[in-house]
Amino acid sequence: MSDASNPIVTDGRAEVAFKPCAGFAALDHLYYRDPMKILFPRPMAGDLVTAVLVTTSGGMVGGDHLAFEGRVRAGASALFTAQAAEKIYRSAGPDCVMSVDLVAEDNGWLEWLPHETILFDQARLRRKTSVSVAGSGQVMAGEIMVFGRLARGEVFTTGLARDAWDVSIDGRPVWRDALHLEGDVLRMLDHPASFDGARAAATAILVGQGAEDKLDIARDCLARASEGLMETDVLCAATAMKGIVITRFMARDPMKLRRVYGAWWKQFRHETRGLPARLPRLWEI
Repeated sequence: MSDASNPIVTDGRAEVAFKPCAGFAALDHLYYRDPMKILFPRPMAGDLVTAVLVTTSGGMVGGDHLAFEGRVRAGASALFTAQAAEKIYRSAGPDCVMSVDLVAEDNGWLEWLPHETILFDQARLRRKTSVSVAGSGQVMAGEIMVFGRLARGEVFTTGLARDAWDVSIDGRPVWRDALHLEGDVLRMLDHPASFDGARAAATAILVGQGAEDKLDIARDCLARASEGLMETDVLCAATAMKGIVITRFMARDPMKLRRVYGAWWKQFRHETRGLPARLPRLWEI
């Protein structure tokens, strides 16, 4: 798995699967190896069983590999989140590689709501998120990317940021997408026809049979989130194609983006699944 030009500093993996049991979700499979661990906090009343991903190394450095698989069996529902933001440190050459595999079997519901990924200057990240849905299963998943340690006055000026999605329903691809920034990244971030000065971007998707029918709900939730928080400088929009709703966010201020993103997420999950209009405790801290 490694060679002299791309050594693996750490090779962490975590796998979690839930199955239905007496009207609730019960743990069906659990595996992890350092530096990854899984915690199971008590969910708030009326909410989903929750698994929290923890990376004990404190971040990724060049050459690190991390992999996560979250799965809900037929008829089960669960929320997967992370303990804190994922930090991608400066690399002297090798790429950090992250893979996320999300699987919802028939009539399952899976939410993937990690904190933001922060790219330090000269970081190198390749991430691929694969979403697989079967039958009437559904997945709601998202990622936030922050371009630099902005609180320290540092911007992601050079390096690599590749964030790819691969989505399928019943084994058939429905959407593939990739953000690829490499080389003189700051020029692309500041270009008016590209990010126009944005320092954070996010993607959220709803996948499943008939998901495209939720487009108007997604757009309405976006309007309410932006207007309710009076965050007019967070750009956001939603589109759809058969089996998927895609929502995008972009802002110069990552905290403003996070607030709008969170407000949209909790309202959208409520409108589409009837779940409580709230975020996990770890998001509210």
